Amino acid sequence: MHTPASMVMGIVFAPLGLVLVFTATITPQWREGQVRLDLTGTGSLPRSGLKGIIRTGSTDALILLRSDGLWETCLQVQHSELKQCWPVAGPYQRDPRVRLAQGLVLSSLFLCTAGIVLVSIGVRSWTDLPRRGIAPTGGLLVALAGLFSLAALGVYTHNLERLGMEDVGHGSRFPRLSLRPAGSLYFGWLGACIQVLGGSALLFSFKRPRCPACPVLPACSVCHAFPETEVYEVSC
Repeated sequence: MHTPASMVMGIVFAPLGLVLVFTATITPQWREGQVRLDLTGTGSLPRSGLKGIIRTGSTDALILLRSDGLWETCLQVQHSELKQCWPVAGPYQRDPRVRLAQGLVLSSLFLCTAGIVLVSIGVRSWTDLPRRGIAPTGGLLVALAGLFSLAALGVYTHNLERLGMEDVGHGSRFPRLSLRPAGSLYFGWLGACIQVLGGSALLFSFKRPRCPACPVLPACSVCHAFPETEVYEVSC
């Protein structure tokens, strides 16, 4: 079977987009920031677990690097291998926008996986004709998965600096972080765009076949113009 370029594009882009979105989902670098932590006060550490990785010698201040993902938060001492990660908790976990992003991304991963399975069945590269009813449905699911990912990324990016920060009181002694987008967010944007492109290519690549030996007929079931030539029955 001659495979159209748009079909090949969709077959390649759909798994690639799934891998990129999945990588973004499980990594804790959706946003990041740093803060200078004064160690002169013994009670100034924001989490008790962090005390186990910081050794206060002659240094009076440390620069901590914080990164947040959908499922995990990490703190690392700058210019050091000291790092601690834990599941998201507190106001950040309870933030409805974070929960919305989590639900949309999980739905996207499920839809994209189901779409790839349907496309694999519908393409049927070992036969002469694809299943034009199944493969476009898979492409539609892949495109919808990309749209779900874009929606999750849009919600998260738009509210990036406010997620989980509304409950922090203005009188808190801890310095406020200046947060910015991180690497996982860019992986997610790239993967979501690739999913939309791949799904759209699959959705519009399966056109109704025309019988080349009967150009005058808009629809044909069996072409008998050349009896000596092997022909296939096509349901148009």
